[in-house]
Amino acid sequence: MATLLTRRILLRCTLGATALRYGRAMSAPADVPGADSRIALVIGNGAYRAAPLKNPPGDANAVATALRGLGYDVTLRQNTRLADLIESLREFSVRAPKASVRMLFYAGHGVQVKGRNYLVPIDADPQSEEEIQRQSADVGEFVDRLSAIRTGINIVVLDACRVNPFAGGVIVGPDGRRLKFRGATPGGLATLDAPVGTLVAFSTAPNGVALDGANSKHSVYARHLLANLPTPGLQIEQLFKRVRIGVAEDTGRAQVPWESSSLTSDFCFKSDDKGRCG
Repeated sequence: MATLLTRRILLRCTLGATALRYGRAMSAPADVPGADSRIALVIGNGAYRAAPLKNPPGDANAVATALRGLGYDVTLRQNTRLADLIESLREFSVRAPKASVRMLFYAGHGVQVKGRNYLVPIDADPQSEEEIQRQSADVGEFVDRLSAIRTGINIVVLDACRVNPFAGGVIVGPDGRRLKFRGATPGGLATLDAPVGTLVAFSTAPNGVALDGANSKHSVYARHLLANLPTPGLQIEQLFKRVRIGVAEDTGRAQVPWESSSLTSDFCFKSDDKGRCG
């Protein structure tokens, strides 16, 4: 446990130092090598002990493939343990200041503790809320570090509002399975306000739950995201609106995606045939 805690402390220190180190470099002109690069970290966690998920590894692989086709330099990580999850976020944060577009896509379990959101590695086995914080990665902390970069945009997509593996009671999934968990943590994720230059997209509304699909190749959210990513000239806000409409229709409004955005410039994943966005 001491080693894992040390890694979390080192991550915080490294992220802070990185933001300071590259603060000026990001104000360089567009012709600086790497200034127009797009990078993405894509994570899919499904091999949990208590509540395994079928879709996340395949969702992550498909999103990674789609982003590579759109010119992103993608790092794909699947079924990450805590040390791997923390290191992946750290490595991405070190690279982030040199990119103009920085994207995180996470599929897997996510939980909230005292109003903060955490990405859950597959080896987490907390016995209390305090242990959840020590055994998971703090999303808000990661977003805060990215927002310290003064130029470019940040996109954080969390298909992480699946059933809470640490919540008490029994939840009946869409396939009829009865899933029993322990603990007392609220379901879903808490509201997260996006800093300037950042868009945070959730697969369902704050405190809502989106169960993993057992009879489909991808989660309903990932499926609609993948369908819209390659649309030429589609503004990012309109893209996520289309995803929201599609997911809401497919689930009878039981699951309604939600976004928090403070973007100050136009952006689309793929320009139209004239190189325009929108």
